[in-house]
Amino acid sequence: MHRLFLAALAVAALAQSPPDPQAAARYAAADIRVQAVGIIYNAGLVDLAHAYSTQTGKKIEIQMGIMGAAMNTIKTANPPADVVMLPLDQMGTLSLQGGILPGTFFPLGRSEMGLAVRAGAPHPDISTVEKLAAVLRGAKQVMRSNPAHGSMVAKVIEDKVIQRPEFAGVHSVISLHGEGGQALARGEGDMAIQAICEILPHQEIELVGPLPEQLGAWIDMAIAVNARSAHPEAARAFIQYLLRPQSKPIWTAKGLELFN
Repeated sequence: MHRLFLAALAVAALAQSPPDPQAAARYAAADIRVQAVGIIYNAGLVDLAHAYSTQTGKKIEIQMGIMGAAMNTIKTANPPADVVMLPLDQMGTLSLQGGILPGTFFPLGRSEMGLAVRAGAPHPDISTVEKLAAVLRGAKQVMRSNPAHGSMVAKVIEDKVIQRPEFAGVHSVISLHGEGGQALARGEGDMAIQAICEILPHQEIELVGPLPEQLGAWIDMAIAVNARSAHPEAARAFIQYLLRPQSKPIWTAKGLELFN
């Protein structure tokens, strides 16, 4: 593993475990501090940050947090993040509140929910809502994340899939440890619904495909420079790097479809 990846993992742990003084010090000393959520962190951000750091010499540190708490973290954390990534509607709210620098609000990409099965298992046809519902009803256990923990991915799955009348009779099980995809990778259940970018990292499971478009089971993400940024020009340059056409294949391979 390269140094940036290790540093990013250490900083990400701050959101779920006692603070690591060394990780916090690296984050404070970084040339560019990034506040991200899991679906972006897992969708190529670490790879692109490492490449940018190698090219420019800029030290980049990434703090990953729970999406439900991200708005408050952006507004109050010290030292503040320079680059912030949020769902499109939340970024709009933050912009109206004066929380981002004018002219730096960019739509980033779409993170779709998908169906995963264990590696080597058949890939069923889920091309329509009716076919997906039949497949899920035929599963012994469909693993998913816990919406009570503030995960927007879990809320989208709950609202757009589980609670719809078409999916009555599906035996969905909330993972007690981590995401639904992680539970399936541990051998729990026989299917999982999860953000595609959170399915792809696990070699024990395979992506069947995105959920049918009619469900609207996705999260649209945006990127901006924090109004509290100590390094706004460096943050602007990094955002342009992330949005450039050459970066698109990296995002796409990890499960995020850029808008541009």
